[in-house]
Amino acid sequence: MSKSYLLSNLPSVDEVINHERVIDILENIPRRVIVERIRNTIDSYRRNILAMKDNELKNIKVETEAIVEEVLIGCKEFMKMNLIEVINGTGVVLHTNLGRSLLADELKDKIWSIASGYSTLEIDVETGKRGSRYSHVVELIRFVTGAEDAMVVNNNAAAVMLVLGTMGKDKEVVVSRGELVEIGGAFRIPDVMEQSGVKLVDVGTTNKTHLWDYENAIGENTAALMKVHTSNYKILGFTEEISLKDMVSLGKRKNIPVIEDLGSGVLVDLKKYGITYEPTVQDSVEAGADIITFSGDKLLGGPQAGIIIGKKQYIDRMKKNPLTRAFRVDKLTMAALEATLRCYLKEDYAIKTIPTLKMITEGTNTIMDRAEKLKAMIEKMKLPIELDIEDDFSQIGGGALPLEKLPTKVLKIKALTISTAQLEESLRYYEKPIFTRIHEDIIIIDLRTIKERDFYAICDGLKKGIELNS
Repeated sequence: MSKSYLLSNLPSVDEVINHERVIDILENIPRRVIVERIRNTIDSYRRNILAMKDNELKNIKVETEAIVEEVLIGCKEFMKMNLIEVINGTGVVLHTNLGRSLLADELKDKIWSIASGYSTLEIDVETGKRGSRYSHVVELIRFVTGAEDAMVVNNNAAAVMLVLGTMGKDKEVVVSRGELVEIGGAFRIPDVMEQSGVKLVDVGTTNKTHLWDYENAIGENTAALMKVHTSNYKILGFTEEISLKDMVSLGKRKNIPVIEDLGSGVLVDLKKYGITYEPTVQDSVEAGADIITFSGDKLLGGPQAGIIIGKKQYIDRMKKNPLTRAFRVDKLTMAALEATLRCYLKEDYAIKTIPTLKMITEGTNTIMDRAEKLKAMIEKMKLPIELDIEDDFSQIGGGALPLEKLPTKVLKIKALTISTAQLEESLRYYEKPIFTRIHEDIIIIDLRTIKERDFYAICDGLKKGIELNS
C-alpha cells in the first residue's frame, strides 16, 4: 500500500459534510465550525500519512466513517463551554486553580437580575445623570470596616499598583525585606512596585526588621511607608517585625503616609471560631493606616476584586488616575461584591451564608455526617473498591493562613481492579470534573469542600471510571 493510494482515498470536504450523520448536526452547530473541523481532520490524516515510513503504511486505514466520527466528536467538544463547574474534593477551601471563593446560593437571584437586565451601574436615579459605579459599595465598605472612603478595582495586584502609582510615582516607598512576597503566578511585590513607577527601598533583613530601619531609610524623596502582610507564608524562629501601629506612629511623626497590603482581607475575627488569629481589615483601620488594600475573592468570600480603603484625600486622587479606568470592575463583579458585603451587616449571617466562612468554621461532626452519607451511597453500588472514613486535615488555601490545619473527615478509596492513577484521571474527565488528591496510592476525597448535591455525581463518576478502565 503506497502513500499516494492512501492520500487518494481521503474523502473530500464536500463528501464528509454531505454525510447523513454530519447533516444531522447542521441544525445545532454552525456550518463554519463543521467545515473547519472537517478540514483539520483530513489535514491531520494527510500529515500522518506523509510522515510515515513505507513499512508503517500497512497500519493505517483511511475510512470515511472514522473521519466522520472524529469530526462529530470534535464539533461537540468545540461547542461545549470550556469554563465549567467542578467538584472540589481536595479539601482546599480557597483553591486558586478551581476559582477560589464560592458565591452564596442565596445571592444568585440578586446577581442574575443585574446580569440579565439593565442596571444602575453608573447612573444616579435621583438626578437621572451619570453617577459613580463605586457608590454602590462605598457606604457598605465604610460601614463594615470603619474606613473613611473606599473604591474597588479588578484585583488586589491592581489595587497595589494604583495606590503606589498615585501616591509614590517617581519617589521612594520603604518596605521591609521580609515582606517582599511573591503573590502568585510569579508576580512579586518588587515587580508591581517597579511597574507603578516607584523606587523600592527595602530595609532590615529577611527575618528581622526594626523601627529604626524604617526611620533611617526616610529621606526627602520618601513618598510612603508600606507594610505587606505575609499572608501566604510564615517565618518562624528568630524573627521580629514592626507592628502597623508603630509604623503609623512613625509616619505621623515624619508626615509620611502608611500603606498596608493586607492580601486576604478578612472582615471577621476568625479566632472566635477556633482559627488562628488573622489581622482583620477593621484592625488595620483602627491602627490608623492611611491606605489599605485587600482581595475580594479570598477570606472575604466574594468575587475577584481589589478593595482600596482609607483616607478620602488619597482615594480621591486614585479616582482621577488614568489607570483607574483600566482596572475598573464590571457590573457582575459589583453586583456580587455588594451582595456579599451585605451579608456582613450581621456577622452570624455572614458565617452561615458565605461558603468560604462556612467551610472554614465548620466542625467535624457535620462533616462526618456528610462522609457517612456519601460512604453509604457508594457502598450500595458494590464497586470493587476498599472504602474508609478517616481523620485528616483541610487547608484554607488562596495564600491565606498557610500554617492553619483544619481537622476534617475524608473518604479513602482504593480501587481493586484499576490503578489509582486511572481512577483519579477518570474522575477528572467525568462530565462534571471531580478533583481529588492522592496519598500513598489512595484516592482521598475531603468532605469539607464537597456539597451534598454532588454526592450522586461522585457515585456515578466512580462507577463509570471503574467500568471504563476495567
